[in-house]
Amino acid sequence: MRRRLLPAALLLPLSLLVTSCGGDATAGTGDGTDGSGSVTLAVGDQKGGSEAVLRAAGELKNLKYRIKWSTFTSGPPLLEAVNAKAVDIGGVGNTPPVFAAGAGSKIAVVAAQHGTSLGDAILVPKGSKLTAPKQLKGRSVAVAQGSSAHYQLVASLKAAGLTLKDVEVKYLQPADALAAFNSGKVDAWAVWDPYTAQVLQAKQGRVLTTGEGVTNGLAFQVAAPGALRDPKKAAAIKDYLARLRRAQVWVHDHQQEWAKVWAKDTGLPYEVALASVRRTNSTRVPVAVDKPLVASEQQIADTFTALGLIPKKVDFGDFVDTRFNGDLPPSTTAPAQN
Repeated sequence: MRRRLLPAALLLPLSLLVTSCGGDATAGTGDGTDGSGSVTLAVGDQKGGSEAVLRAAGELKNLKYRIKWSTFTSGPPLLEAVNAKAVDIGGVGNTPPVFAAGAGSKIAVVAAQHGTSLGDAILVPKGSKLTAPKQLKGRSVAVAQGSSAHYQLVASLKAAGLTLKDVEVKYLQPADALAAFNSGKVDAWAVWDPYTAQVLQAKQGRVLTTGEGVTNGLAFQVAAPGALRDPKKAAAIKDYLARLRRAQVWVHDHQQEWAKVWAKDTGLPYEVALASVRRTNSTRVPVAVDKPLVASEQQIADTFTALGLIPKKVDFGDFVDTRFNGDLPPSTTAPAQN
């Protein structure tokens, strides 16, 4: 995963198209394994994602099964691998599962996290005269199609009394969007942390509005139904999810330490990583896959169906598995504030 230089900005590695992103990238190879035993759990990950936080939190010790890691640049191709049975489980944002469900993919949402949406932002360049979302009417906005930022843009426009038809949407992946943003080719950019942190830390732009209050702040672990039907793999998945939940608690209490690890793993400047951790990563709380969660995701699905971006009605409830909820709090739990 290479990174290249752009004027006045270090472009984040493509491997940082974190869980919310869309795209066509494929998995990395040769990423190694952890643990021992006769059961191997194939886990789809993203750079600086589950593997990194589990390792930093010491949660990859004493594994009684093997984890074979594969690295993806974004959620959609990771879910394609889940559908193809190449991956047993992996983490994505709130929108890729909706599109996978719309495509009839064989997936099951088995775990969720709820955090703030403050890092999901519509950014404008430093010298922009725009001060409110309603002023986006007639303006150009860059966004990754099918990403959580795409839905955040739709929801933010709706809150301002606008629709996608009122703006000139430029469907660009973050690499191209950042270049367009820095060169003044777009008036705004809908994106997520750590890109938000990168732009703000470099003083290249400011926040016009965030997804707080208009998006659900959810992220998911999504498994292959075939793996869930295998008792041994299902047991490994249960243990894996428990380790992820403990690692998230560790992030809450070790924000600076995690930011250092994340920066080293991804190539992010430490200041960018720390800002993103404080605003977004440390706010995430494991929650139950429950009826309010399904209803919230159903709203996203219905929105994209109405826009013609999902070809048919999706019943999101058909794509969840609640067996690992345990005594987790409801999905409506207020995220931690830092």
